[in-house]
Amino acid sequence: MRASYRDRASAATRSKRGTGSLRERSPGVWEVRVVIGFDPGRGRSIQRSFTVRGDAALAARARRELAAEYGSTRTDMRRAASMVTVGELLEGYLGSAQLWKPATLASHRHVVSTLAGDSLCRCRLQSLTPAVLRAAICRWRDEGVSVPKVSARWLLLRGAVSWAVAEGLLRLNPLAGMRGPPRPRPRRHHSLDEVRRLLIAAGDSVAAARDAFTRQPGSAACARRLFAAEQSLLLVRLAADCGARRGELAVLRLSDLDGRILTIERSLSAGVLGATKSGRTRRVTLGTGTADMIRRHFQVWAAQAEPDEDWLFSPSPRRSAYLTADALSHRLTRLGPASGIEHPALHRLRHGVATYLVDQGRLLKAQARLGHRDPATTLRHYSHAAPLDDTDVADDLDGLLNDLGMPAPPGDGRVGGAPVLRATRREHRTPLR
Repeated sequence: MRASYRDRASAATRSKRGTGSLRERSPGVWEVRVVIGFDPGRGRSIQRSFTVRGDAALAARARRELAAEYGSTRTDMRRAASMVTVGELLEGYLGSAQLWKPATLASHRHVVSTLAGDSLCRCRLQSLTPAVLRAAICRWRDEGVSVPKVSARWLLLRGAVSWAVAEGLLRLNPLAGMRGPPRPRPRRHHSLDEVRRLLIAAGDSVAAARDAFTRQPGSAACARRLFAAEQSLLLVRLAADCGARRGELAVLRLSDLDGRILTIERSLSAGVLGATKSGRTRRVTLGTGTADMIRRHFQVWAAQAEPDEDWLFSPSPRRSAYLTADALSHRLTRLGPASGIEHPALHRLRHGVATYLVDQGRLLKAQARLGHRDPATTLRHYSHAAPLDDTDVADDLDGLLNDLGMPAPPGDGRVGGAPVLRATRREHRTPLR
């Protein structure tokens, strides 16, 4: 077996960074590797290889000379990283290997593009402090940047700095202990009355399309209009039942439904088909009416055209392709004028499911139905909907306060005609020994 890179170095040399590594590739031919810098995008050191011919003593001497001339220690890399600007750090963070969904990467790239011309991006990491970032946040607010955008910038900056510390580019986190700006207000949801109005509007659209198809049964345009109208009605019903994300709704199949059990195991992220946002498969129980509507919709249109696939939401009855998440959102948006609802959205239907369940005190059921990895996520977004069930706590405190203070008797200790509460004094005597 040939010697490894570090087999030729002594124990003292191996423990010292920046001295390079040595390997004999063939008799009399040696390879010396020296760390010459760092790659902020990948968060890894950059190595350079040199070939030396001669005996072991000559190779060892060459290694020492090359390390002294080209070598860079971890301290040198950290010192160089501290001279990097915030903008360069963000670019390196986006170019690094991360387990991000395509939609998350697209969102981060958008945030970085909005910060490209900001003065904060010209600040060096060695000068970045909580005070500097707080000043930038205040300036963004004064410039009219919305609360969600300010929060997104803060979260991205915090993640980039934490990544630099984890990769060894920074020794200490300059933003450690800093509290970020307030998060956006709780997300709006569709109330039960709004869901009812959306269902009525979708049902009226189906009735109108069916009447037109009945008058012209051979019209392909009327058939497409009826198919789209039925899919819009099914979309509202299913989204308000299962609470799935729009990317998950877009790629549902009939084979995902077993009885009333719907398995959600895939999703669209920026148009890319993959796993769900949490990376987990979940199963939810649908209402009997929703499950029957799905099967009836498939059976009716299968008689019109034999389907190639079993995509639930598709542009045509042949179901050879699925609709995009944006296409589903547009279909729901078109129901807005007829229902009298401004800006209807699939995500608001999802929030409606969560708000209803949390209001019923079923937090864990809401977490399972929405597919949150951690119940803390559900509680953070929907704590405002939690019911006030602390009546017993209020009664206990009321009884405790009544024991501590009693109203003064009439005519004694009154201020402005109102009795004054007097604390009851209890004497505690130490028993004689």
